Amino acid sequence: MHNRTVFFVSDGTGITAETFGNAILAQFEIQAKHIRLPFIDTDEKAHHAVEQINHAAEKEGMKPIVFTTLAKDELLDILTTGTNALLMDMFSTFVKPLEVELGIKSNHRIGRFSDISKSKAYHDRIEAINFSLAHDDGQKNTDLEKSDVILVGVSRSGKTPTSLYLAMQYGLKASNYPLIPEDFERQQLPPALRPHLNKIFGLSISADRLSEIRNERRPNSKYANLENCQQEVSAAETMMRMNGIRWLSTTTKSIEEIATTIIQEIKPERLTY
Repeated sequence: MHNRTVFFVSDGTGITAETFGNAILAQFEIQAKHIRLPFIDTDEKAHHAVEQINHAAEKEGMKPIVFTTLAKDELLDILTTGTNALLMDMFSTFVKPLEVELGIKSNHRIGRFSDISKSKAYHDRIEAINFSLAHDDGQKNTDLEKSDVILVGVSRSGKTPTSLYLAMQYGLKASNYPLIPEDFERQQLPPALRPHLNKIFGLSISADRLSEIRNERRPNSKYANLENCQQEVSAAETMMRMNGIRWLSTTTKSIEEIATTIIQEIKPERLTY
């Protein structure tokens, strides 16, 4: 049972409002029902949004929380004067103080957040996603030199989701390469990785958690056996230490924490510090 309804109201996709709102809500232990109201770019749509918000307030007997990135003052006024809700206007909170400090007016126009789709950074991000998908799980290693980051680790240690997160969030070309029993027997990194040690970051995981994850995929297999997982994790960590590879355990870390650590350690040239 949720204990508060939260609306994200925007003249664009609503992703920005939702991202900011969720970051703030994460500081509170509440169960919120999330409702995104995108493309609110006319008076009619704004009035309809007011009706939805007020209906939730009446039905639940509590003020909904509304995060908004509406650019037009007249649309914001409709929400401000018409809703029985706690309204969190991100323009007045962040943009207006910056206007004062910088001494210039913001563009403050509808769809400003969607302009990113026309930028070079956006196209670089799409290219990075395609690159990361093509270089998932070592399936392609002919142009690893183009990678910003190369993740290594045993199977199911979190390499694929981390690679995609780095591509989607930061536009980094992230390859990932599995360390397998044959590598441990040779006690050497795969040949394709050796020229790129400065770009490699290792992901490890507790053997117990790894066994749980693998059992979901292949129940009661040697692959998922706890003892086998212990051996693989130990061998992988030993190999990373022997080769001077920086690494961390993903067991208790969020993907955001993992990605931030990787960026701080590898410092890809694509990003500015």
